[in-house]
Amino acid sequence: MYRIRIVDPSDDDIADTLAELHQLTFFDAAAMPRFDLGAWWLAYHGDDAVAFAGAMPSTHVRNGGYFSRVGVLQRHWGRGLQRRLMRAVEARGRRVGWDSIVSDTTDNPVSANNFIQAGYRLYDPEVPWAWAHTLYWRKQLR
Repeated sequence: MYRIRIVDPSDDDIADTLAELHQLTFFDAAAMPRFDLGAWWLAYHGDDAVAFAGAMPSTHVRNGGYFSRVGVLQRHWGRGLQRRLMRAVEARGRRVGWDSIVSDTTDNPVSANNFIQAGYRLYDPEVPWAWAHTLYWRKQLR
């Protein structure tokens, strides 16, 4: 059984856990995020943190959130954790009044398929913020 909890990254142990999960899931393919920005969640299997996600107010869309990271340890793939973390982010977005959530994927068909299954749609941002071959995703919350 998996539990998902919003966490306080100002707690050193939580920050260390987020950083370790980021390194184990992204390796060196993405810069370490600032865990002091936005809201962060951990998914636990028993007492072990096995996945994480983060979201913050978007600088890309008006009155929206940016789903900045999600990572799941490989041995826990296929259990719906990314989509469950997406739902947690969306619920918080609705509570704080966001109209939508945006994100992006690059060279990651599994994540792209999870975005599709979670109701996100491809969109073309006014100002792209990533690489030329990045896919941009948006989900309306209202």
